[in-house]
Amino acid sequence: MELHFTKMEGIGNDYIYVDGINQDVNMTPEFISRISDRHFGIGGDGMIVILKSDIYDFKMRMFNLDGSEGMMCGNGIRCFAKFCYDHHLTDKKVLNIETKAGLRIVELVFEGDEVVGAKVDMQEPILDCKEIPVIFNQEKMINEKVKVGDKEYSLTAVSMGNPHVVTYVDSLDFDIETIGKQFEHHEMFPKSVNTEFVEVINDHYLKMRVWERGSGETMACGTGACAVMYASYINGYCKEKATVELLGGKLEIELKEGHIFMTGPATTVFEGKIKV
Repeated sequence: MELHFTKMEGIGNDYIYVDGINQDVNMTPEFISRISDRHFGIGGDGMIVILKSDIYDFKMRMFNLDGSEGMMCGNGIRCFAKFCYDHHLTDKKVLNIETKAGLRIVELVFEGDEVVGAKVDMQEPILDCKEIPVIFNQEKMINEKVKVGDKEYSLTAVSMGNPHVVTYVDSLDFDIETIGKQFEHHEMFPKSVNTEFVEVINDHYLKMRVWERGSGETMACGTGACAVMYASYINGYCKEKATVELLGGKLEIELKEGHIFMTGPATTVFEGKIKV
C-alpha cells in the first residue's frame, strides 16, 4: 500500500501533510515517528492529517515528531488551508477548521492565483493557570519568578489552545537543548509545555527561539509567536501589533478585539508517496 503525502513548511516549521479524506492514514506514534525521521523517513516536525468535520469545513489532526498528538499548530494550519485549496478539496478562500483546541478561521492569502500564505484568527489567549494548565499558587502567572533547573526565570504562562511559557533573555545564543528539556518536563506543567525565549528589540519587533514539547527546538512555532506577542503586550514590551522573528522567518501578530491574528507564509516543498 502507498500513502500519498505533501511536504509543506511555514517559515521552516515543516510537516508531512496527508489527505485522510480520500485515503486511509496510519496515525500510530510508531508510524508517525518513522516517517518524520529526517534520516530514515520523509523528514519533518511531525504529521498533519486532513479529515472531514461534522461541524466545520475540515478537521485538522496534528502530531509531533515523537508521535504525540498536539492541540494546535499555527504554522501548520496555514499550510493545512493551502493544502485543501491546492488539492481541490474546496474552493473557499476562508475556511472554518476544527482542531483539538477548537475552531480556527483561516483566510487564504494569494499572489495572483497562487496561495502563498494565510491570516489566522487564533481566538482569545488564555491566562488562567488551571486552563493552560500550569500548577501555580496564583490564578495567573505573569512575570513571576520561578526556579527551573538551577536558575530563576521570570515567566509568563499563556495558552493559545496549547500551553506556552514565555521568558525574556538578553541574548538568544545559549544552550536551548538543556534548558528546553528542563522546562518541558518540569512538574509545574502537568501536560508538558512549549517554551519561548524572547529578545525584545523594540516595541514592535521581537526575536525568539522555541522549544516545542514532543519535538525539541523547531525553526518556528506559530502558536508560540502568538503567545510571545501577547505575553510581551501584557508585560509592556510591545504594542498591539508586532513582528515576531523566529529562526525560520517572520510572522505578523496582532491583538484585535481580544483575539490574536497571525499572518504568515505557507509553502509546498514537494509531493510524493511512501510504501506503508
